[in-house]
Amino acid sequence: MTQYRSGRIYLNGLPARMTPHEVRTHAFDPRRRGVDPDQVREFQARVADELTELHRQVRLLAQENDRLKRALRDWQTMHARECRPPNDGPW
Repeated sequence: MTQYRSGRIYLNGLPARMTPHEVRTHAFDPRRRGVDPDQVREFQARVADELTELHRQVRLLAQENDRLKRALRDWQTMHARECRPPNDGPW
């Protein structure tokens, strides 16, 4: 099922990541007994800052994950070359 979020389509069933800019600029519908707009903006700024930090951490962890995968792949390749089965028996 195709779904939309903020005008962006996603087909994998997962929403696109919410961006800090999206949080900072989100507008709320006015109500008769609304909330303090300054408090809303302050909260949006705090949430956006937290999202910025989380996105940074996810990016760093993804890089570390890629590095570890490469290191494991290299080790497995090296180990496979050193541990060849004997030619005259099952491995």
